[in-house]
Amino acid sequence: MSGAAALRALHHGPRLPLVLPGPWDAAAAKVFADAGFPALATPSAGIAASLGYEDGQTPPDEMFAAVRRIARAVDVPVSADVEAGYGLSARELTDRLADAGAVGCNLEDTDHASGTLRDAQEQADLLAQVRAEAGDALVINARIDTFLHGAEGTREAVRRGRLYAQAGADCVYPIFAPPELLAALSAEIGLPVNALATPDGPAPRELGTLGATRVTFGPGLQRRATAAVTDLAKEVLAGLSEEG
Repeated sequence: MSGAAALRALHHGPRLPLVLPGPWDAAAAKVFADAGFPALATPSAGIAASLGYEDGQTPPDEMFAAVRRIARAVDVPVSADVEAGYGLSARELTDRLADAGAVGCNLEDTDHASGTLRDAQEQADLLAQVRAEAGDALVINARIDTFLHGAEGTREAVRRGRLYAQAGADCVYPIFAPPELLAALSAEIGLPVNALATPDGPAPRELGTLGATRVTFGPGLQRRATAAVTDLAKEVLAGLSEEG
């Protein structure tokens, strides 16, 4: 089974929700894979922070290089968050994902130039082009940013989700959707739904009960690791002070 086929099958397997940790570098990827997670999903914001950039400001070459290091470090499928596609053509985007060793990707429908939602049909056309270029060799997780931009309810999210499903998406990701809407979104769009696990929200298992097929963490795990390093730094400094 290819990496993409294995990742796609995990969205329909008996152990749901599919929980995908977000490694920000090769060392974190090895920790998660060695712990037994069957696949990983890189977070663009987490990688940006690890490379010293603000979210959304990572140069594409550096993002793909980071994904390549992560995918090379592990034997499990890796999906890559490539934001809105960096303005690349569908062919170049799929080629660069394949070269990096990623068998899945997130593509979001925010226009980074304007900071607003992209036209839904234009986004669907991009997804269809990516599907045509990649064939079955890429699991496409189509991020729906309506809730991020303040659109309430499910109507626009469902409209976009159906267009993205018709374009060939394998999964939709209505980021920041209220957990109680997950089941309805999945049923009305007709695809597995990715939910974001947050520190103050439901745990992954509960998100699955509420309708999520797939659970990711965005930059949350990288931020927790950074907080642990911050505590360690304070502990070391405190020890030096005591010695003085």
